[in-house]
Amino acid sequence: MKINFTEQKILHLMKSESTRNEAFGLLISKYKERLYWHIRKMVVSHEDTNDILQNTFIKVYQGFDSFRGDSSLFTWMYRIATNETLNFIEQKKRFLSSQEEYNEKKLALLESVQEFAGDELQKKFQRAIQLLPEKQRLVFNMKYFDNLKFSEMSEILQTSVGALKASYHLAAKKIEEYMLQNSL
Repeated sequence: MKINFTEQKILHLMKSESTRNEAFGLLISKYKERLYWHIRKMVVSHEDTNDILQNTFIKVYQGFDSFRGDSSLFTWMYRIATNETLNFIEQKKRFLSSQEEYNEKKLALLESVQEFAGDELQKKFQRAIQLLPEKQRLVFNMKYFDNLKFSEMSEILQTSVGALKASYHLAAKKIEEYMLQNSL
C-alpha cells in the first residue's frame, strides 16, 4: 500500500535532521516520475535524463534550506530540473559543430527510442517538437503535455505570462507548419 504524503508533510519532515533522509525518499517517490518525463521530453535519451534527474535531486537536497516556500515545493523542483536540463543541452551543443548536428542527433535518437514510438503522424509530431528552439519546446511541452497553467509556468521559468503565451503560440505555429509541409 502506497501512502501519499502531502507537500506540507514532506516539508515538515525535511526540516528535522532526524527525519530528513526519510522525507527526501518520500519526495523522490512523489515527484521522480513527473520530473523524469519533463526532462526526457527535452533530451530524449534515457541515460541523459537519469543523469539530469540525479543532479536535480542532489541540488534539491543540498539547497533545501534555501527553499523559502514562495512557490510550491514541486514548482521549485521543476525549476531546478528545467535549469539543469537547459544547462545540459547547452553543454551538449558545445561539443557539436552546429545546431543542425545537435538536432540531427536528437532526431536519430528519437527514431530509435521505443517510448516515443507510434504511428507516422505521432512520429512526425515528435520530430516537429524536437526541432523547436529549446525555450519554445520547453514551453510547449509544459503546456501541451504537462497541462501546466501559464501562471505555474511563469513561476517555474521566472518569466511573464505574456511572454509564455507568445512562445507557446509561436511553437504551435511552427509545429503546424512543419506538419503541413511534411504531410504524408
